[in-house]
Amino acid sequence: MRRRATGFTLIELLVVLGIIGVLLALLLPAVQTARESARRTQCAGHLKQISLAMHNYYSVHSTLPPGKKGCCWGTWLVYILPQLEQQPLYNAWNSCGLNAAGIPMGYDLDLRFFGAANVTVTSTTIETYLCPSDQTNAPISSTLNRRTFSCTSQNYAVDFGNTTVLQADYQGIPFGGAPFVDIGSPLGDYGQPAHQTVPFSRITDGLSQTLMLSEVVVGQGQDLRGFSWWGDAATFEAFTTPNAAFPDVLFSPLYCINQSPNPPCTTATTVLPEMYAARSRHPGGVNVAMCDGSVSFVKEAVHLQVWRAMSTAHGGEVVGAGSY
Repeated sequence: MRRRATGFTLIELLVVLGIIGVLLALLLPAVQTARESARRTQCAGHLKQISLAMHNYYSVHSTLPPGKKGCCWGTWLVYILPQLEQQPLYNAWNSCGLNAAGIPMGYDLDLRFFGAANVTVTSTTIETYLCPSDQTNAPISSTLNRRTFSCTSQNYAVDFGNTTVLQADYQGIPFGGAPFVDIGSPLGDYGQPAHQTVPFSRITDGLSQTLMLSEVVVGQGQDLRGFSWWGDAATFEAFTTPNAAFPDVLFSPLYCINQSPNPPCTTATTVLPEMYAARSRHPGGVNVAMCDGSVSFVKEAVHLQVWRAMSTAHGGEVVGAGSY
């Protein structure tokens, strides 16, 4: 008798491959979700590290660090470097930019974030300042006054309150204070006076009720969102909710690349001042750190009035438990 050959027929093989394909199609979204969950957790961990560094800074100086020093002479990223075990990098920063109006343009270029005195710091990638769910845009290279500079971008910004970068009443909304301020610049940006940094005693709404930090999305190309060595991009404002469709308002059209994957943006006018929303690549919301050091995830569907109330330092609002 002739022995029958053993093995799979072509039809059987195709059926098995089809079943495997279906199983992979069902499994892939779960794997992607698990990976994003891990990235979101790591992102929250970085926020926790930064918030602890803020508290360690407070232990030394009895105040929170400046949010920024004008446009170009340092932001909170620099001031907390020692608390992030980056003392040598902090020592490489030259902070001699003068807080006095009338300094002629070009006089202090070497002392700005892209200048020869500070580019060692601003060209360094610091992993704690990055969220793995986003893509970096490093280095950003540009030329100003025939000088080329190359700097990194980051994924976190400090709370500048409930209105705009100017930290003033806007469209009938009273400014309710913020944990971080602009301590002033050599060129007198916006014509605003310098402000004193903020001790916890001025956050009368409560440390656990007031935002300290949030995520922001790094702009691609020459888009300067997330470029937080630059003063304005070091902050976020709660005029709009997280991941809002309302555009970020940037200082110059040169800094706004209004095309995907960048979030929407427009250019500031006398009527529409600069403002930057909290944003992330996480589905549904953003990670935030409160002034007490706690970290949580705020849904982008949070009520606007709740979000604005969370951003104020002494607005006197009541934010109920579970409202975000």
